[in-house]
Amino acid sequence: MSNMGYTFVIFGASGDLTSRKLIPALYNLYRKGRLGDDLAVYGVSRSEFSDDDWRTSLKETTAKFAGARFHEDAWNEFAQHVFYIAADATKTEEMVSLKAQLDEKEADAARTRIYYLSMSPKLYEQTICNMGVAGMSDESDGARRIVIEKPFGTDLATSQQLNHCAHQVFQEDQIYRIDHYLGKETVQNLMVLRFANSIFEPIWNRNYVDHVQITVAEEVVIGRRAGYYDHSGILRDMFQNHILQLMTITAMEAPAKYEANSVRDEKVKVLKSVRPISPDQIGNETVRAQYMGYLKEEGVPKGSQTATFAALRLCIDNWRWQGVPFYLRSGKGLSCRTSQIVVQFRQPPHLLFNRKRALESNRLVIQIQPNEGIQLHFQTKVPDAGMEMRLTDLDFRFDSEFSGSMPEAYERLLLDAAEGDPGLFARSDEVELAWSIIDPIIAGWASKSAPRLYWYETGSWGPKESTDWMYSQGREWFDVCPVLK
Repeated sequence: MSNMGYTFVIFGASGDLTSRKLIPALYNLYRKGRLGDDLAVYGVSRSEFSDDDWRTSLKETTAKFAGARFHEDAWNEFAQHVFYIAADATKTEEMVSLKAQLDEKEADAARTRIYYLSMSPKLYEQTICNMGVAGMSDESDGARRIVIEKPFGTDLATSQQLNHCAHQVFQEDQIYRIDHYLGKETVQNLMVLRFANSIFEPIWNRNYVDHVQITVAEEVVIGRRAGYYDHSGILRDMFQNHILQLMTITAMEAPAKYEANSVRDEKVKVLKSVRPISPDQIGNETVRAQYMGYLKEEGVPKGSQTATFAALRLCIDNWRWQGVPFYLRSGKGLSCRTSQIVVQFRQPPHLLFNRKRALESNRLVIQIQPNEGIQLHFQTKVPDAGMEMRLTDLDFRFDSEFSGSMPEAYERLLLDAAEGDPGLFARSDEVELAWSIIDPIIAGWASKSAPRLYWYETGSWGPKESTDWMYSQGREWFDVCPVLK
């Protein structure tokens, strides 16, 4: 780790993300000695706070969200590195003043400075533009990096516009587009599972895999988020970022070396290989639905057609995955909270035993949350029952194999941003390619020939039509919630 000091500047300091995720993550990193003693954390927002007021507020929220990892002595030590500056990032003169204050506090010492945009996405462009005017990307006194939260645009055009804006001020290697799913230990372990074990790689292809399912289910409903959600919908909220990122890691080829751009090059190749869904195929390749009661949520417009559930079938036209469908699914108000990848293997080529009953084929389940781990399903003989077989499982769970608590995704990502490792962040071409896959589906759903919007009850696995859609293809969803208890 570099001996150079770190300065984190969090724009949108009074927001929920800062208190719920960013400060607890920075506190934990500091407590573990990962950021050194030469650390400064500046919160920036329009609200007026003194340093002590902000520290007091953060102590309460960090104690809540850090849980058992919160220790008063450690917090009091960390809090001495936490400061607050009232400024409106959308006003050029205030950003120039902020830059001068930061420079003065750092006393011209060479430091790595990380700017974190934890504000409303509609303020990103103006903030970045003002950072450019203030000269905040200049690296003559140490590295300068900007971390941009999702959503990165609302479609391909706006993501290109935001990329253009960011590139006017920062170089691509200074820009860190964050997707917290990539910071989860299980997602990173997926690469180790594939590329550090010789038993999986030979069967990770169209010869042995029937299909892949990626499910991100949420138990919660929209609640008071209708202002954001009704304009976003499930495709923008979950598919363009989280789910397509999970798909690229599952499907990518082995990079030449484990290095950020080599990994990201392989992910981009997957996105380039996704077969576009033509307008006349939208009804065959997608299912959309809305939970009953969505229209009664506070702030939802009357008669809204916004989907809260979606299932897509994507085909990756390359040598490894030709003919293997990837089924992607996500929804609000489902039966539980779980994120999982299911690699469903083919049936054996010749069934020797119990041919009267359909044989469940092997599957590998990678559970990303909760209870991170991996489960392998395989056939075994039931003792003292002739040749009767049963699907049995082998479990691997992080929390039982490794001591200590699992780090939060933001801990890993903030540390990587500080140390200049962009491997778990999205590159501009990744973001734009992902939008180019999702945009035509959004357009198809908004057209006059849009597929029907189905309904489902909260606490279910989505609409019955999603289950029927899978059955019609000779497959079924893996509806186990969650597989590792």
